[in-house]
Amino acid sequence: MHLGAIDLAIIVTYVVATLVLGFWIAKRASRSLRSYFLGGNELPWYLLGISNASGMFDISGTMWLVYLLFVYGLKSIWIPWLWPVFNQIFLMVFLSVWLRRSGVMTGAEWIKFRFGEGRGAHLAHIIVVVFALFNVIGFLAYAFIGIGKFAATFLPWQLSTNAVTNANLWGILITSLTALYVIKGGMYSVVFTEVLQAALKTVACIWVAIIAIQRVSPEMIAAAVPAGWHSPWFGRTLDIDWSHLVPSANTQILNDGWTLFSAFFMMTLFKGVLLSLAGPAPNYDMQRVLSTKTPKEAAKMSGFVTVVLMVPRFMLVAGLTVLALVFFSKQVNAMGSKFDFELILPLTLRSFIPTGLLGLLIAALLAAFMATYSATVNAAPAYIVNDIYKRYLRPDADQKTYVRMSYVTSVAVVVIGTGLGFFVGTINNIVQWIVTALYGGYAAANVLKWYWWRFNSYGYFWGMASGILGSMLVPELFPHIAPIFAFPIILVASLIGCIVGSLTTKPDDMQVLKQFYLKTRPWGFWRPVHDALVLEQPGVVANTDFARDMVNVVVGTAWQTAQVALGIFIVLQDWRACAICGAIILVGTIVLKVNWYDKLQDYPVDVVRTNAVPAEAASVRAAPDATPAVL
Repeated sequence: MHLGAIDLAIIVTYVVATLVLGFWIAKRASRSLRSYFLGGNELPWYLLGISNASGMFDISGTMWLVYLLFVYGLKSIWIPWLWPVFNQIFLMVFLSVWLRRSGVMTGAEWIKFRFGEGRGAHLAHIIVVVFALFNVIGFLAYAFIGIGKFAATFLPWQLSTNAVTNANLWGILITSLTALYVIKGGMYSVVFTEVLQAALKTVACIWVAIIAIQRVSPEMIAAAVPAGWHSPWFGRTLDIDWSHLVPSANTQILNDGWTLFSAFFMMTLFKGVLLSLAGPAPNYDMQRVLSTKTPKEAAKMSGFVTVVLMVPRFMLVAGLTVLALVFFSKQVNAMGSKFDFELILPLTLRSFIPTGLLGLLIAALLAAFMATYSATVNAAPAYIVNDIYKRYLRPDADQKTYVRMSYVTSVAVVVIGTGLGFFVGTINNIVQWIVTALYGGYAAANVLKWYWWRFNSYGYFWGMASGILGSMLVPELFPHIAPIFAFPIILVASLIGCIVGSLTTKPDDMQVLKQFYLKTRPWGFWRPVHDALVLEQPGVVANTDFARDMVNVVVGTAWQTAQVALGIFIVLQDWRACAICGAIILVGTIVLKVNWYDKLQDYPVDVVRTNAVPAEAASVRAAPDATPAVL
């Protein structure tokens, strides 16, 4: 493909600016491990929110979303619940506050806060590091596949005459450039470059949406899609038939295994709620929460992600999709039943975007890749250096040594993730393995750790170990089952490990449990710990906010989903649907302002009175009418 001088200038300027910015602020990151991994807890919540949103706006995921909207129409707004996308609402409402109250640096360090220092706690600590590395390496492979496909389709230079090799070589080149500034600059580089990238991506999203609106009318879209494509609602089956328009799309639906869409939706919802209750996986999302200044700012940061991300991203997705539907469907049919729908995004850009905007879009999508990749790379060494090297090998080393080890481990995980990307094949394969199989092994143990006092460190170890093993074996033993329907099998295996491991061993140290409960104050099954704590500190009150939190989760999920749909309906020029989405967003915002935002607090008031938390808690505001819960 030929790129004009303006396009090339924009791309080169963006890449150089990103690298220069990353290295320019690297000195601040090298002061200590906390500066490297968490930005010294000095970064404003809104910058962290923009950074987190930018990290989630990745090129591989955007290619996947374009393919989903093309094939599944408006019903595709439910498919991202596979992640689940609404986990940000659970974080916003209560889990970010609980997590940030710990004051730790990583998810593995949080295990010590929850389970203490015994042998079981060490086993739990090790298994969460293992999971974190599986998770990070999986996401690095996912990003590598996406950027390789994108660059090989899009950029004008052929690094190899073999298509697969060409894509892999581009993937290696771009991931190497991205790794340079991340490894050097840590969280500071990640956040400030991602804020730059977020601005670039937002401009590109709006510009593409305007082009799509100008070039494609609602009547043209209606002629290019089957009945049911415009509706987000569904019955027992998907009820979208592409036979007379793009037959290969029907083949793709069969391959995905989502024809029984009601069953798929219910399983996605069930899995999504469980994973959301478990809290963030040990990756870049958790690092942003732990990087905030206070628990209240952690909650605001998580809420801001939805505001920054959803509407512009889905305007881009919808713009590229409708251009492809109207102008590219004949080419898709010409390529036959083996057409790779994940290539719709780069092929559409190549065919329909004018000079100038093309360079900006390539830069924006490179930014999308670099944001996610950089955030993921930054998360990995935190576990290896802070939770293995520092804790078990060299606890007395100086800060400079730990930072240098972070450089080495970052390079190592990049190499391993890239190597895995050579063998995975498609974005959809790695997405479905991560969000169903791997997270199926994560869910049970990480739900119970928050809500059940008797769940101990041995239960966590055996639950996670059996879950990770299940995520490896179940897809191999049941290759013909759609990954989402393998989730319950892996979940049950992990749950058995959790229950048996906990009930056949002693409870964790009550002093550790009391400290965790006092500072975090979760709701759930904590009665024995609460009663023991009240004997020492009669003023301690239980968390009675379960009902309010669940109402806010439901309202927040509707509020978030309406923003996803709004971005699509704007491009489809369905102004009635836009008005409905706008009304849902407005009502949701008012309810969340009154029922969530106005009631945020850093720490429970009784904790502040006992001086059991850092000075930041002095700003806490009492929740009205706090009364003990029935536990």
